[in-house]
Amino acid sequence: MEDFRKFVDENLVAFDGAMGTMLYSRGVFINQVFEELNLSNPTLVQQIHQEYLAAGAMVLETNTFGANRFKLTPHGLAEKIETINFQGAKNARHVADGKAYVIGSIGPLGIRIEPWGKTSVEEAEAAFSEQAAGLLAGGVDGFILETFYDINEIRQAIRAVKKLCDKPVIASMTINEEGCALYGTTPDDFTPKLDEWGADIIGLNCSVGPKAMFEAIERMRKLTRKHLIVQPNAGMPRSIDGRMIYLCSPEYFGEYAKRFIQGGVRLIGGCCGTTPDHIKWVVREIKALESPSRKTFHFPAAEPARVEQPAPAVAVVAQAEKSDLARKILEKRFVVCAELTPPKGCDPANVIEAARALKEHGIDAINIPDGPRASARLSPMAMATLIEQQVGIETILHYCCRDRNILGIQSDLLGAYAIGLRNILCITGDPPKVGNYPEATAVFDIDAIGLTNVVHRLNHGRDLGGNPIGKPTGYFFGVGVNPGAIDLETEIRRFEWKVDAGAEFAITQPVFDITLLERFLERVAHVRIPVIAGIWPLASLKNAEFMNNEVPGASVPEPLMQRMRAAPTTEAQREEGIAIAREALAKVRPLVEGVQISVPFGRAQIVLKVLEGIPR
Repeated sequence: MEDFRKFVDENLVAFDGAMGTMLYSRGVFINQVFEELNLSNPTLVQQIHQEYLAAGAMVLETNTFGANRFKLTPHGLAEKIETINFQGAKNARHVADGKAYVIGSIGPLGIRIEPWGKTSVEEAEAAFSEQAAGLLAGGVDGFILETFYDINEIRQAIRAVKKLCDKPVIASMTINEEGCALYGTTPDDFTPKLDEWGADIIGLNCSVGPKAMFEAIERMRKLTRKHLIVQPNAGMPRSIDGRMIYLCSPEYFGEYAKRFIQGGVRLIGGCCGTTPDHIKWVVREIKALESPSRKTFHFPAAEPARVEQPAPAVAVVAQAEKSDLARKILEKRFVVCAELTPPKGCDPANVIEAARALKEHGIDAINIPDGPRASARLSPMAMATLIEQQVGIETILHYCCRDRNILGIQSDLLGAYAIGLRNILCITGDPPKVGNYPEATAVFDIDAIGLTNVVHRLNHGRDLGGNPIGKPTGYFFGVGVNPGAIDLETEIRRFEWKVDAGAEFAITQPVFDITLLERFLERVAHVRIPVIAGIWPLASLKNAEFMNNEVPGASVPEPLMQRMRAAPTTEAQREEGIAIAREALAKVRPLVEGVQISVPFGRAQIVLKVLEGIPR
């Protein structure tokens, strides 16, 4: 067979349709690893390839969409990654047998990479390279990188394949009904980037049906001279008698195939919900639109409209203007914050009164934790707003990733800024299993590192997809850090990433062992930002035992435990806990830019006792 690039230059090309849909229709349920069938049931996989070939498909995609390390390892298949990809290529090659091309399918890793997740771009590239190597050994004619929603991730996939070989690379994004990638990136943004990064063919697949994809591809046609590919779903799935059914008929799919071709698309296939019947109609339209004098069809390439528009000027808020807390830290003033936990019910009166007492004694800001230990409490955003409105003291809103997806996170952050909140602490959040509702579903679309990147972008007038939002937010934003982490190397590495993402300050876990804090500060001197040390006045011996055994990183040294045990009554233990906290505050005072003192059981007087005699 001739080179795939030359074939595409001279022909309209029909790809195959959905593999997963066909496997599911044959009784393979979604809790199975479809890619593993390349080894355990190659006959079934080859049978589906054969049906698409019989329908007229000129290109068969390998059954390897999710055959990467991150998706296969949880199923105990880490040692079979290369074999699964190799055999996936062999299965398709066996059926193609010179009558069709074989393209290696590579999908997203199933995890979030930097800047949204902890996986580095180097690790992502290595995973894509590992998968591509197996496909290459199996004899593919090229690669399709499909269903990507993060342009940063598909960039690593393109880079990995390009380093391995010179075979053609198809880069295909997935979009929503509005025509944007799922992070909000528009075709006007991702099309020229995919072109620049070296994709041979650019396109769209999955998530939406032909109509929404047609509208997006029209925009893309104006932005590149590269050939375009589309692989729509068979419409949007609908629930019928408890089953999700794709309602787009093969005839309707074929009608849009004609429109795609007339709009300059050269390669057409199908994604979720499509079958060999849908591909038959695609082939029918291709044949109808081919020139009668030859079997090639040349659609004149549109002139690219790659006029770079200058980004609108954004007046980024200076740190001194972000909040009183930001200004005080910038002025090298030692700040004192107190942490008040929202109530379990809907009555905030006691917390507001505690905040009022703390303000009267000169506390700089009130920290509002977000569902500590995965507990269900009054909304921290509502609590922070009530305190600022009724007490007139600034708050530091803790905002965690556990309960929100990336869309909700962006909406919350924009809303919190609109109602006047200015200080925020970006945290990952405790998993539900440690709380009162262990069966609750965690989201964790991103972690604290990704959240830090989100806030940084909003502060520079950009949303998650890099699109302008108009007036930027002006958050003074920080991150959590644990000087007593068991795996200190990982903690330091994550802290470096947070600082690199733009974090402006850090608040530590409660510090009891000052040597741990000193060691940590020494290790992060190269990325030092203002640090606010956590101080926890121990309320009782039981509280000390709890902190020592159940709160990660909150190690209470044995000499302090002995002091708590020696106190004969609960009241004496509370006073000893205050004395320990006062001593810790005095020791950390020269090391850090401020402290955050927790308020056990909402008793503001405990904080004031800790501060007695401590110079500000």
